[in-house]
Amino acid sequence: MSSNDDQEELKPTFTPGYKPGAAKSADEYAKLDAEDESLARWKASLGIVPGVGGNASGPKVTVLTLELASPTLPPGKKIVFDLKDTAKLAETKKHPVVIKEGVEYNVRITFIVNHSIISGARYIQLVKRAGVKVDKMEQMLGSYGPSPNGEVYTKNFDPEESPSGLLARSGSYNVRSRVVDDDGEVYADWEWTFKLAKEWA
Repeated sequence: MSSNDDQEELKPTFTPGYKPGAAKSADEYAKLDAEDESLARWKASLGIVPGVGGNASGPKVTVLTLELASPTLPPGKKIVFDLKDTAKLAETKKHPVVIKEGVEYNVRITFIVNHSIISGARYIQLVKRAGVKVDKMEQMLGSYGPSPNGEVYTKNFDPEESPSGLLARSGSYNVRSRVVDDDGEVYADWEWTFKLAKEWA
């Protein structure tokens, strides 16, 4: 599933004619038009103040978790992937996550912007069964400044409905998830597996 064939499918779509501007650090943005008090207050409300970016080494963004949320989940049950736990993600290949068929659910991710400004970030999810693409989701994450005080951002994506029926329940689905920005910079890229059943497991 991690073949290079997926790379084309995992590229974000762009509006024709749109060209991302030159990348600037959060500190550079904070110093632009510094004499404009109204603009300075607006930038401060976004966490863009001089010195906020701190050390610009390391990843711009750290994606922490991916969660599948549904009002139909049994009380107390959560399906959350800690993206730092690569062993648990790999374990889903042997023991796929069970999703109830024919229910509404949504994907939710949490992340931290470590430094710089991210622009036009998107979440892309490519789903394959037996090596054949069955679904692709691309949803806008947005643009963010560095997380003030290490604050965690949460993004809930639009609800979807899980497939249903005997054919949908046969076999497992391999998913490749990616968070990428306007410049094509990949912030997170991971794989996981699920199967559909009549009830949540």
